[in-house]
Amino acid sequence: MRCIIADDEFPSREELKYFITEFSNLEVVKEFENGLDVLKFMENEHIDVAFLDINMPGLNGVGVAKLLNRINNKIKIIFITAYKEYAVEAFEIHAFDYLLKPYSEERILSCLKRLKSSNEKTDIKDSDNINTVIEKITIIDQGKMYLIDADEIYYIEAHGKVVKVFTKNGEFISKNKISDIMEKLNKEKFYKCHRSYIVNLDKVKEVIPWFNCTYVLKLKDIGKEVPVSRQNIKNFRKLINM
Repeated sequence: MRCIIADDEFPSREELKYFITEFSNLEVVKEFENGLDVLKFMENEHIDVAFLDINMPGLNGVGVAKLLNRINNKIKIIFITAYKEYAVEAFEIHAFDYLLKPYSEERILSCLKRLKSSNEKTDIKDSDNINTVIEKITIIDQGKMYLIDADEIYYIEAHGKVVKVFTKNGEFISKNKISDIMEKLNKEKFYKCHRSYIVNLDKVKEVIPWFNCTYVLKLKDIGKEVPVSRQNIKNFRKLINM
């Protein structure tokens, strides 16, 4: 199983990583000091277990857990904190466990044993298929990161290193490369019609012939147009049965 550790205290991360490495088959894929970096990473990665400190800068562990559950409701959340008062809220969002600092070796080993047992009961075929297609995408608005449904996206446009996501409610910035986003989107719905554009085919209102035998796609609701490059014409015609 793949896991992450999010804790702004380095000694705490090192201690937990030691127990995980020595006494479990978990692979620590990445470590984080704040919640926003966790969300960015999770948009393009599949993780089975997340160890989350509750008090972190940017976005606390409870907020991160709620958003992670929306991305992948099968992820196991384990809170790591020095504060008992968050326990009720943690289990309201179906946390797998709640570990108090300073860590008890017995308590950590018990948690790791439960994780192993839980994983053995999981159907292998189902776990292999988890999160192959993302249903959420991370955007940035006024310096804050949010998750939106992929279905809300009309198109995505790349300007150099800046990637913009267009919805009915406006345009937003994504920190991910357009190629990385495309790898995770549903290929039956989203099409990379140009090296700088991804379009949601469900949002296309009209296909307009353009110069050099290319097309421009007019989108519903937002009045925007997206080009189809010459290199993609043949595949695009097949895709829409032209």
